[in-house]
Amino acid sequence: MQNKHTQFIDWGLVDYQEAWDRQESVFNQVLEAKLQNRTQNTENPTPNYLIFTEHPHVYTLGKSGHLEYLLLDEEGLQKHQATFYKINRGGDITYHGPGQIVGYPILDLDNFFTDIHRYLRVLEEAVILTLADYGIVAGRYPGFTGVWIDADNDRARKICAMGVRASRWVTMHGFAFNVNADLNYFNHIVPCGIDDKDVTSMQRELGYALDMEEVKAKLKGHIASLFEMELTAATAPIPPQSDNGLSVPPRA
Repeated sequence: MQNKHTQFIDWGLVDYQEAWDRQESVFNQVLEAKLQNRTQNTENPTPNYLIFTEHPHVYTLGKSGHLEYLLLDEEGLQKHQATFYKINRGGDITYHGPGQIVGYPILDLDNFFTDIHRYLRVLEEAVILTLADYGIVAGRYPGFTGVWIDADNDRARKICAMGVRASRWVTMHGFAFNVNADLNYFNHIVPCGIDDKDVTSMQRELGYALDMEEVKAKLKGHIASLFEMELTAATAPIPPQSDNGLSVPPRA
């Protein structure tokens, strides 16, 4: 039985480690619900969550990423008031910070469609449609995930990065959409391992700062429409769990 009901939560600005712990907690809850259905031969609906947040300055490296793409040592990270984590999503190194919408869909794709490639394309489409609401023409760059502007010429620049993890068709992690983000922080990494393409934001493209809440509302609406979700506010907060032990100190 498919359950398209999805609880929406906006955590606001929250530390990356805390958000990761919360994600792991609800991700494991959804997996446990699926396992109970299988072992007990029940058909209880599994929950879905769409989480928006922002983080203080942080760099994250996917499980197949390259540490050398972080161009700061520990002292440099401290100077820029940034932290660094190795994490269990796909993709290479990326940056999160204030002015960026970070989306963490924790969905049981058995409730929607069981196709990770399609899942990524739908998330990309939601961002593309949101940008179109502001007159920004965006699309995809062949061979890469995420959302790009001028992807068909040598001025290609990335405005939204993506990296997901999935187990038993339950997703976590997600996307980082540059709205008013400080793009200078991307100068300290090789973003997503791509050293010959630029990174941009809505603010840079339009020449003015955007209303974050307005952009969130439009993006949330497009995600709900494309996934055919029944989106409602969460009935209870997601509790944090203990440190998952997967973060690592930055290189010296």
